[in-house]
Amino acid sequence: MRSVQGGSDRGFKLLLTSLDENVIPTEDEVRKAVIELKKGNPASGVAKVHSFLLDANPSWTVSEKRVRKILQSEGLVRSDAGTPNSTINTIHPSFRLNQSLDVNKWTSRVEVKYFDAIKGKGLVAKENIVKGDVLWKEDPFILAPEWEIYDLQHASEACSLCSSIIRDHSPLHISCEASTTATPCTARYCNRLCRLQAEKVHPLLCSARNPASVPLLAFTRDAQWMALHALAQCTSRLLLASQQDAATFDLDWDVVQGLAELGMEERAQCLREQGLEPDRQNWRRAFELYLQAFKEPRTPGEQKKLARVLKKPIPEELQKFTFEYQAFLRGLGRMSLNLEAHGGLYRLHSHLNHGCTPNVSVRHLDQRTALSRITVIAKEDFEIGQELLITYTNPQSSLRDRRRRLSEWGFGPCRCERCVTEEKVWKESDSNTQEADDLADQLKAGLGVL
Repeated sequence: MRSVQGGSDRGFKLLLTSLDENVIPTEDEVRKAVIELKKGNPASGVAKVHSFLLDANPSWTVSEKRVRKILQSEGLVRSDAGTPNSTINTIHPSFRLNQSLDVNKWTSRVEVKYFDAIKGKGLVAKENIVKGDVLWKEDPFILAPEWEIYDLQHASEACSLCSSIIRDHSPLHISCEASTTATPCTARYCNRLCRLQAEKVHPLLCSARNPASVPLLAFTRDAQWMALHALAQCTSRLLLASQQDAATFDLDWDVVQGLAELGMEERAQCLREQGLEPDRQNWRRAFELYLQAFKEPRTPGEQKKLARVLKKPIPEELQKFTFEYQAFLRGLGRMSLNLEAHGGLYRLHSHLNHGCTPNVSVRHLDQRTALSRITVIAKEDFEIGQELLITYTNPQSSLRDRRRRLSEWGFGPCRCERCVTEEKVWKESDSNTQEADDLADQLKAGLGVL
């Protein structure tokens, strides 16, 4: 996207030019030029192509909207999903089914359904459900909590597994067994069961057992990067599972493999149309710290400590899934796409699809583990086969804003009943103003204010 300064310079030059010297090119001329520019600059978005077009043809008067329409009609750019009548969506998350998932561990009232390659999977009712019914409760696969809770955990004032507040002293509270005066670890647990369960994740993130992880966790905290923190938790769980029996590893592997996925580079393409560029420098820095934590510690002492935790060789498939840079970027996208709002990653909850009028509510009702355990409640009556939906956006937002938010993650225009109705109203009002808008765009372009 052109900078404000660049835009101002262009406008100033155009204002000094007689309008008689400007040319409104034909549709064929613009189309041919735009296609050539896009092919020569495939990573450029609409704004960039528009800028290149005006640079190459300084006498032309062409609006950015006109360039966008041509690119969309040629299938050379994603439709702006913030525009209600968008239909093109060439980038979308990928989906896999977790064949080992036993839904009955949580509920007998819903089941997983695969819809199609675009929408993927979802959850539907197996029986009639009444508004207000509790459908299931679920503890997280991993937890990367909100930073206020994380700080309490780091200060030994919240359970490092379930997030329960544990400021008051109790004989039930247990510190990390690896913590010593020389090599302290602040992890503390509200009971023995939480400490035992934490062995699935904590050892590789323990400052005593794997001090190489400390810089990574400090970086995630400073950047307040929840997805990176979740990826660290998830990677630790997979690597530790690989040290156990095959059945244990396969169950955890299937959970992560079954999560919806959209990599950071793919997401960058979705965001580029909004003028946002990826922060690849931070991606690289995060990856360096990630490798340092789990594969390549800097010092011999840290290397020895990591080797004591990871005694067995890491399976080649897991190494490729974990330690290659593009796999790392896909992992970050996978975490962002599937985390619940407060930072938990859940096996069943991750199957819930979006609706602009959600029909289930995800609540944190358990007072003891208010953050980590979720309760899913029906907001309306359900018939057999009806899909359960949450919202990925603010349901109070306009149709345009909701679709723009969904487009950031490669989701096509929502076709729920609410959106279809609002789209119809938008089209009716837009048809009365479209011609006037196009004329205004041409006048603005001629005056150099676009």
